[in-house]
Amino acid sequence: MYRDSAPLSDWPWAQLGSLKYILYGPLVAKALYAHLGGGYEADQNWCFHVLWITALRCLICQAWLSYCNMHFLTKNHKIRKHGVEYEQIDREWDWDNFLILQAYMAIAAHHFLPFLRAMPFWNPQGLIYLIVLHMGPAEALYYWAHRAFHHDFLFSRYHSLHHASVTLQPSTGASWLGKGSILLVYLYILCFDFLRCMNHCNVEVVPMFIFRCMPPLKFLICTPSYHSLHHTETDTNFCLFMPAYDYLANTINKNSWLVHHSIREGQTDRVPDFVFLAHVVDLLSSLHVPFVFRSFSSTPFSTRWFLLPLWPFTIPVMFAMWAWAKPFVHTFYVLRGRLHYTWVIPRFGFQYFLPFAQEGINNLIEDAILSADKLGVKVISLAALNKNEALNGGGTLFVQKHPNLRVRVVHGNTLTAAVIINEIRTDVKEVFLTGATSKLGRAIALYLCRKQVRVLMLTSSTERFQAIQKEAPVECQKFLVHVTKYQAGQNCKTWIVGKWISFREQNWAPSGTHFYQFVVPPIFQLRRDCTYGKLAAMELPGDVEGLGSCEYTMSRRIVHACHAGGVVHSLEGWEHHEVGAIDVDRIDIVWKEAIKHGLKPVQ
Repeated sequence: MYRDSAPLSDWPWAQLGSLKYILYGPLVAKALYAHLGGGYEADQNWCFHVLWITALRCLICQAWLSYCNMHFLTKNHKIRKHGVEYEQIDREWDWDNFLILQAYMAIAAHHFLPFLRAMPFWNPQGLIYLIVLHMGPAEALYYWAHRAFHHDFLFSRYHSLHHASVTLQPSTGASWLGKGSILLVYLYILCFDFLRCMNHCNVEVVPMFIFRCMPPLKFLICTPSYHSLHHTETDTNFCLFMPAYDYLANTINKNSWLVHHSIREGQTDRVPDFVFLAHVVDLLSSLHVPFVFRSFSSTPFSTRWFLLPLWPFTIPVMFAMWAWAKPFVHTFYVLRGRLHYTWVIPRFGFQYFLPFAQEGINNLIEDAILSADKLGVKVISLAALNKNEALNGGGTLFVQKHPNLRVRVVHGNTLTAAVIINEIRTDVKEVFLTGATSKLGRAIALYLCRKQVRVLMLTSSTERFQAIQKEAPVECQKFLVHVTKYQAGQNCKTWIVGKWISFREQNWAPSGTHFYQFVVPPIFQLRRDCTYGKLAAMELPGDVEGLGSCEYTMSRRIVHACHAGGVVHSLEGWEHHEVGAIDVDRIDIVWKEAIKHGLKPVQ
């Protein structure tokens, strides 16, 4: 158990939050002064070098974080087949604190150790000294210090926080003499960080042939799987980078090289039981993925200042995805022993409305469905625009084209309708409905009229309104009212928005109105005298495992209702496809089963 009250167990700047980066301010000021106007040469400007090294160290860690979270690249060589959960991400949120500390330690060393001020840019003899010093004193000191930290007193107070993370990530590991040179400082520190991040990346990247060709290297090279065993069997594999010290002290895990061999041989990827087929929303939200910013993706998406400089880089990426990309694995989690994947169609939201792009998008969706069918996936649920009526009839196109599909195609909108309906207060007797003739609008209108709720259906099409009205029981048809203008809702305080509306249109709602909505993207919350509901969503059951990223703007462990609808379909083992028009008679059934399985409405 980690004791956060132990001396020196917290950082002095812990209360600053993201403002901690102002601590680099004095170093930046000194570097700029020395470099631009202070009369010092750049290679003698120690602050300049400290800042450059710090930036490069961040880039190394970020590169490894990105790589190890690219499940579509690394899944066959994963060491631990478990997702990184929110709790671990929060523990490692401030992984870069040690860089601030070490930056100031370097400044202090430069001030108090005169020989650091006279180092040349490069001295080749220093490389020999460096190798000897690292392989001897440095590795030995680390080994024995590491073993000391595994004794109860130090482990419980300091080191157990590091071992709380079993699914390793590069951020988990964040917890000279006369022949030195400036380039050597860069070389040692950056190589050290590269190897440290590699050993904590949860992907076995060291190939087997290295050890087959040169067997002695197994005494000199620590692999990611080697160190991962230390986090599961904590009394073995203590070394920094050289297993020779574990061999000498007899603390090597006997399975180290067997594990390495089995992982590098390649593993058969487990077939998911359920797949949620998503798509990219827009350019900025495309950065809200674990392999770009893991911490950011663990929080609901919103536009942040640090995304803006990256926005131009998303444009060539978008075109590259348009030209070459295929559906790929985004995230995964486990629910009651069932593996759930999120696959992404590599298309952005606006592309779904380009007539010349729609056939290609349907082909990608069809390929994903057929791949899921071939793999043995039981249920594939279509997200948002992937089930657009104008695009593929809510998935009907694929079911009709491939009548022998074993995978069940689900749009999930039955549960979406159920969520919206169950959010409406039981005392409401009249609602104003926009997007009234859409798939969801039709289902909501038909359901509410059966409950004798008067529904003002906003549509310019009399024909489509009458078709929906005829579907209602004869005695309930009078509760469906055709309206063609927003003014018709000026006395109704319950608006259900299925079509995007502007501020001018929102102004027709009376004060105190609540806007329920199923429109993507959500409408702007422009009326201070009104309240706004969020998109239909449900919280996943508490026993979900390995979930560490948020679904677009949803809070942690909350997914869109159509995603939840697919989950219910999978848990229930239903054998029918859920495509096309929503079966109003199944709305209450799906809602009841969702609650039974522990999914919760979002309060």
